[in-house]
Amino acid sequence: MSSAEEVDDLVEEVEYAWPDLQVDVDEDGIAKLVVNRPDALNALNAEVVGQLRAAIEELALDDAVRAIVVTGSGEKAFVAGADIAEMSEYDALEARSFSHFGQDMLSAIEACPKLVVAMIQGYALGGGLELALACHLRVASTSAQLGLPEVGLGLIPGFGGTQRLLRIAGPSVAREWILTGDQFPASEALRVGVVNRVVEPEALWDEVRGLALKVASRGPVAVQAALETIRRGLEVGQSEGESLEADSFGMMFSTRDMKEGVQAFLEKRKPEFEGH
Repeated sequence: MSSAEEVDDLVEEVEYAWPDLQVDVDEDGIAKLVVNRPDALNALNAEVVGQLRAAIEELALDDAVRAIVVTGSGEKAFVAGADIAEMSEYDALEARSFSHFGQDMLSAIEACPKLVVAMIQGYALGGGLELALACHLRVASTSAQLGLPEVGLGLIPGFGGTQRLLRIAGPSVAREWILTGDQFPASEALRVGVVNRVVEPEALWDEVRGLALKVASRGPVAVQAALETIRRGLEVGQSEGESLEADSFGMMFSTRDMKEGVQAFLEKRKPEFEGH
């Protein structure tokens, strides 16, 4: 049996089952993780938050998965926010616990050793935008509307939005988006750096899949190290961040992937990375 056939068989054997999620892994190892609550515009309740964390952690351990795409069901919404009806029943302690629960799930996405791309169509509001901000890259369709409208409900973002938007787009943008609660078109999100790319709706999946495949074709150990070094670097000063970078850079020289990459470059051929 060829290696390609073995991968196909492995993909077919693995079945993921979460009530509010759909997971499909294609022949190239790109996992599509879909929040499937279209009647609620894919809103995040406590059950969905738990399912998302479990799904990300399992996909991270699946050798057949090379990259993960997170999106929502239907064309109306990526994720329209948290489940307001559920939250309306919380007291202060329950709300704090729910905030930590959501933050932990998004931290698991951010710390995933494989590329996670948010594919944003329609509304990405509140918890939906916070979900997208935790992903490593974000691609939006021209139909997307993004925002953190919590102040209109007498709230603030609770799933890390005040912190991630600040780090991604800067304090000025974070203040405007959070304090006004306005919705912004994809073009504005691109201008301020909240998303990486914007394409027409019909081209969205091809754009996202092509991006995921490009990263998946790179050295997997190097991709993982780069993701981790960037993530940890955001939490420390530049000097400590550069020390982390030097440690990771040196570690690469002990990997077979680095030796293969350099040899392939010298021999003018495509590298065959093994992830070691």
